[in-house]
Amino acid sequence: MKNIADKNESRQMMKAVRLHEFGGPEVLCYEDAPMPELNAGEVLVCVHAVGVNPPDWYLRDGYRSLPPEWQPQVSFPLILGTDISGVIEAVADDVTDFSVGNEVYSMVRFFSVGESKAYAEYVTVPASQVALKPASIDHIQAAAAPMSLLTAWQYLVEVGHNEPNPFQANKHQPVPLAGKKVLINGAAGGVGHFAVQIAKLKGAHVIAVASGKHETLLRNLGVDEFIDYTKVAPEEVVHDLDVVLDTLGGPATGRFLRTLKRGGALFPVYLGFSDAEEAEKLGITVSSAQVRSSGVQLAELAGLLNDGRIRVVIDSTYPLADARKAHERAAQGHIQGKIVLTVD
Repeated sequence: MKNIADKNESRQMMKAVRLHEFGGPEVLCYEDAPMPELNAGEVLVCVHAVGVNPPDWYLRDGYRSLPPEWQPQVSFPLILGTDISGVIEAVADDVTDFSVGNEVYSMVRFFSVGESKAYAEYVTVPASQVALKPASIDHIQAAAAPMSLLTAWQYLVEVGHNEPNPFQANKHQPVPLAGKKVLINGAAGGVGHFAVQIAKLKGAHVIAVASGKHETLLRNLGVDEFIDYTKVAPEEVVHDLDVVLDTLGGPATGRFLRTLKRGGALFPVYLGFSDAEEAEKLGITVSSAQVRSSGVQLAELAGLLNDGRIRVVIDSTYPLADARKAHERAAQGHIQGKIVLTVD
C-alpha cells in the first residue's frame, strides 16, 4: 500500500449499512463495520455518494423471486450496494493508473453477490473497475450512473465483456441503431432514461413508454414520441419497430412481440420471457445481457456525461444513515431517474 492518508493508517472502523438477515427495508442497519483491507490490484475509495439499484433490494430480500437453486448463498453481516463515487484514499503498490486524491466512480465487483459492499464510508475496488469521475458532474450524479448506464450501453451499443450469460446460451448482440425505430419501456427509470439518450445519440427514432407525469422529462431528453401507458397499451398503437428495450421485463414482456417487424429484436432487462416459440415464428430475436463492471466503458461514458450528451436524472437523495427510507422510496415505484445515498 502506498500514499495512504495518515488519518486512516490506524483507523479500524467505519460506518456502513449492513443487514444481519434478509427482509424488508427494516433490516438495513446503519452501524460500525470494519474498514476494508486493501489488496493487490485495488484502490481504497472514500465514498461520497452511493447509487441505489434493483439488485440492492433483491439481495436485501434474499432474491426470493428467483428459483431456490438460483438464490445466492451469503454470509451475514452483509453490506449492500455496487455504485459509488468518491475520492481515492489509497492505492495498492501494483496500481499505477490511479493516485491518491483522484475523484473516481465505479460499479464495484458486479456480478459477485455480496462482494460489492458499497453502502459504506469506504470501499475497496479493483482498479480495472474504476474510472475518473466526469469533472462537470457532482458525486451524486456520478454515483447514480454506473449500473444503469452500463446496462443501457451493454444492451444497446457494446457488451464489452466475455463473461457467460447465465440467462441464455448465446452472447447478447446489440444491433446498429442508426435510422431504426426503437421503443423504450419504462423510459423514465434508471436504465430507461439513459437508454433513450443513448438511442438518440446513435441516430434512432425513439418512442418512450412511461406514465404521463414523466412526459416533460422525456421530451426534454429528446424522445420523438411518448406513450402514456396509463391511457393506452403501447402494443396496441405501435407497429413495425426494429428494437424494443423493455427495462421492466418480466412475464408481460412478450406483448411487445406484436410491435416488432420480422427481423426485429426484443431486449428484456429482467427475467420472465416465456414466448420463445412465438418469437421464433415471428422471426424476432429475443436477447438479454448480463451487465458487468468495466472501468474501460465507464471511462468512455465519462466523456458523454462530462459534456452533457448524457444527463443524469436524480429522483431523490438520502443520507447513508437513512438507507431504509431510500429502499422504502424504491418500493413505491414510479421512480424518475435514480435514488442516491449521500455520505458525509
